[in-house]
Amino acid sequence: MNSRDSSQEAAPPEPLERLRRYLDENRIQTLRQGSRADKEAILAALPPEQVDSILIAMPPALREKLMPAAPPSMRRRIMLLDAPQRAVTYDLWEGKTYRAIYSDRQLAEVLDDFWFNHFNVFLDKGQDRYMVPQYEREAIRPHVLGKFRDLLEATAKSPAMLFFLDNWESVGPHSRAAERANGKTKKRGLNENYARELMELHTLGVNGGYSQKDVIEVARCFSGWTIQQPRLGGEFAFNPNMHDTGAKFVLGHKIQAGGMEDGEEVLDILARHPATAKHISFQLAQRFVSDNPPEALINRMARTFLEKDGDLREVMKTMLDSPEFWSDAQYLAKIKTPFEMAVSAVRALDADVDEAFALTNRIASLGQPLYRKQEPTGYSSVAADWMNSAALLARLNFSLALARNQVPGIHVDTTRLSANPARMLLMREPSAQTVDAMRQALDAQKPKTAEEGRQYLAGLVIGSPDFQRH
Repeated sequence: MNSRDSSQEAAPPEPLERLRRYLDENRIQTLRQGSRADKEAILAALPPEQVDSILIAMPPALREKLMPAAPPSMRRRIMLLDAPQRAVTYDLWEGKTYRAIYSDRQLAEVLDDFWFNHFNVFLDKGQDRYMVPQYEREAIRPHVLGKFRDLLEATAKSPAMLFFLDNWESVGPHSRAAERANGKTKKRGLNENYARELMELHTLGVNGGYSQKDVIEVARCFSGWTIQQPRLGGEFAFNPNMHDTGAKFVLGHKIQAGGMEDGEEVLDILARHPATAKHISFQLAQRFVSDNPPEALINRMARTFLEKDGDLREVMKTMLDSPEFWSDAQYLAKIKTPFEMAVSAVRALDADVDEAFALTNRIASLGQPLYRKQEPTGYSSVAADWMNSAALLARLNFSLALARNQVPGIHVDTTRLSANPARMLLMREPSAQTVDAMRQALDAQKPKTAEEGRQYLAGLVIGSPDFQRH
């Protein structure tokens, strides 16, 4: 055999040649260009003992194309082959969605969503893709009905928050690290990101009475709050070499140079400040009552916040027991976010969810990719930021697809619906406008079978403006 033949024999086979060892040409072409249903049928029929070998033999681009059609166990294998870090993200999405759909502790789930949004962290910023699951599990969820001060410290010391707002790299100007860096051209300095968001978003609010000088002083207090081995998803650590050793003045309080205690004293001041009580009360009332909550309700909630040392359970009780919460003026005042709308649709239809992957993608397409709000502000709960003609059409299209069993992983049995599906799904009588719109749509559509008619009607109800309101 000549050298040319040896070279050809030693070269790896083309990607599709490797795949042809396991699949005939017709099945390969179907996997590349066939319908989703045909792809699902082929993948479901693969011999279990050959699945790994077949996936390894596939070109990466083909594996990626098959993700939507692959069953859950195969999808995870594809992720582990091509991008194992994505498994963390998908597990996070699905876990949140499953809890929202199936948990018996619905208020706790809504509050988990609220407080994560309040202390927002962006999943796709570097190492945060590995830290966010722990952040939600350990910093947010245990404290949603606890003391605000505990919640505030848990988020302040979370590696996810320290990384997201860059505090882990913050070096105080009066620190040993800064002194050692003196004269060098490249050095780390004081980072104000966390200090600013701590006061503007997390506690006092934008009109909470703090100044830029307070921002700098708070940043000095939190210098040295860092992460041990951040590239490995490490834990909170305090580095005294990075900490500013000078005295600080925050909102009229003198804070002695005490090390990590400087930041903890700031949290004490902010957690018990009247502006914080009012800001947190406003945020909760805006989320649960109306986009413009009554001032009297906010004041009562703030008073409870201060009197009960930031006990969030007591603040929620004040709101839920208030006449404003139950008033006709606030009834159906709130519009659902895409996440709330999709989850409530699945619950209202009593759908069976085998996997939530496709549902989370639909939520993202409606404008709310989970854990992916890049700005520290989190997602808005105000109607104007979610509702327009394009958004309503997108929600209607999603609702029709859901009711027609066109969202993979979710099965809806419309025979469960009563003779009055609109009332059953809305848990109240539909408005006259909704009834007229559904009647006209049904007349124009003319469903061929009773099942088609039930599915279409269910989709219209779920997609109606009536269903978009809390």
